[in-house]
Amino acid sequence: MFAYFVRRLLLVIPTFIGCTLVVFVIVQLAPGGPLEQQLLALKHGSTETSGSSNLQGQSLPTEALEELKHFYGFDKPIYIRYLIWLGLWKREAESYVVQPNTPRLIGNGKSVIMSNESGSWVLHDADNPSQLVTGWIISQNTEESGAIKYRIAREEYSGILTGNFGKSYTYRKPVMDLIRERMPISVQFGIISFILTYVVCIYLGIQKALNHNSRFDFISSSIVFIAYSIPGWALGAVLLVLLATDSFLPFFPLGGFQDKMYSSFGLMDKIMDRSMHFILPLISYSLSGFATLTMLMKNSLLDNLSQDYVRTAFAKGIREDRVIWLHAMRNSVIPSAAGIGYILSLLLAGSYLIEYAFNIDGIGKLSFEAIVARDYPIVFCFTVLTVSITLLGSIISDLVVSLVDPRIRYQ
Repeated sequence: MFAYFVRRLLLVIPTFIGCTLVVFVIVQLAPGGPLEQQLLALKHGSTETSGSSNLQGQSLPTEALEELKHFYGFDKPIYIRYLIWLGLWKREAESYVVQPNTPRLIGNGKSVIMSNESGSWVLHDADNPSQLVTGWIISQNTEESGAIKYRIAREEYSGILTGNFGKSYTYRKPVMDLIRERMPISVQFGIISFILTYVVCIYLGIQKALNHNSRFDFISSSIVFIAYSIPGWALGAVLLVLLATDSFLPFFPLGGFQDKMYSSFGLMDKIMDRSMHFILPLISYSLSGFATLTMLMKNSLLDNLSQDYVRTAFAKGIREDRVIWLHAMRNSVIPSAAGIGYILSLLLAGSYLIEYAFNIDGIGKLSFEAIVARDYPIVFCFTVLTVSITLLGSIISDLVVSLVDPRIRYQ
């Protein structure tokens, strides 16, 4: 079994590369990216500033367009962009356009001067011309007008394999900082939803199996299937209208994760405030998934109750509750345990539409807004997290199944 899980872990590598490559190519080739949005914003800004519409047809100067392409990385082939994003190809950590023999500020109050010595370009400290500045690559490019543009750049390996997902175009902050800020919120909802779903669904499935074809079975099946047919975000919107506005019963807060004065509350008030903010999102988050797990548990238990080993246990005079809870239940939870890995992927990913509907600043809402705004660094980071957790969750599912069912031996 150990060898099987080692092979599964090794298969994660090509699977991860394949998934991220597909998403990367699709996002990069999709229209309406950050470059197009920036050009549109510049065009609209020029139009509004000029006070007339005669600039709408004008294009951006070629030099400015090339700078934008260079800033967003679109001046490189797509496979180079992918390798840079992975961290297998060096990227420009800093890049500046320079003029020969002219001081250029490169950050942190430091300036350099590019000069030609013995037929090659070198950099000197502007404050101390006798001191060479190393670690920078000097390149030149001939523009369409015939002018030569000089650029200095400092390169480094910086991609997802190094833990650097870049900076958000929208928030102008490192992506990992944005993820860390919102991770606890989505994890809290995910863990509570996970526990609530499994506890309620397994118990409900058992009761439905033990009361098969009863009125309770029929009513509960109708309720869970109706809940399954309603999208979580739509249910959340209805609950907000009915239970958080003056339209019906304004008992719960109108979205958000906590009150604005949360930090000034006492312990009990904090618990109560957080609970009130949790109830409606958790109902929307969990209810739509009740049907699958409940019916899976019911059908699995019904199937095991009809097996020969259960009839044999009854024939030996073993108590009914012992037969059900000790013998049949152990085999009945195997299908439910197999889905734990998938559930784990939802803990961190969250539900972006539900978070958006309730205005909860979790990872789901952040990724949704990033997709709309074509904020590539956040989109790619969210993709990496989702793919990684899903792949890890599938391995965890196999491990849990092997622990629950000793008959299973992976080869």
